[in-house]
Amino acid sequence: MVDGYKVVTLCGSTRFRDEYMEAQKRLTLEGCIVISVGLFGHSGDREVWENMDEGTLTRTKQMLDDMHKRKIDMADEIFVINVGGYIGSSTRSEIEYAKAHGKAVRYLEEPAE
Repeated sequence: MVDGYKVVTLCGSTRFRDEYMEAQKRLTLEGCIVISVGLFGHSGDREVWENMDEGTLTRTKQMLDDMHKRKIDMADEIFVINVGGYIGSSTRSEIEYAKAHGKAVRYLEEPAE
C-alpha cells in the first residue's frame, strides 16, 4: 500500500492490449495504483523487435521478464489478464513468483484450475 492505495501489477499475454487498458482504467477508478507492461510486443509494438539480432532479442526479452518480476515486487497483488482462460508460460511463472512472495492473485476470469 502507498498512502492507503493498493498497488496492483497487471500480468498476462500482451496480445490482450484492449483488456489491459480496460483493467487499468477500472482498477484506477477503484482507487488502485496500477503498474502495467511497458510495451505490447504481441499486439502493436512489434517494431521493437524488427531490427534486433538474436542475441539482443534474447537479452531484451530476459530483461523485460526480470523487470516485470520487479514490478510484482513493488505490488500488493497481481491482476491476471486471462482472456478465455489463457495463461501462457511467462504469465504462469509470474503467478508462481507472486504467490511465492506472498502477493495476492486476482484474475479477470476465474481460472479452471
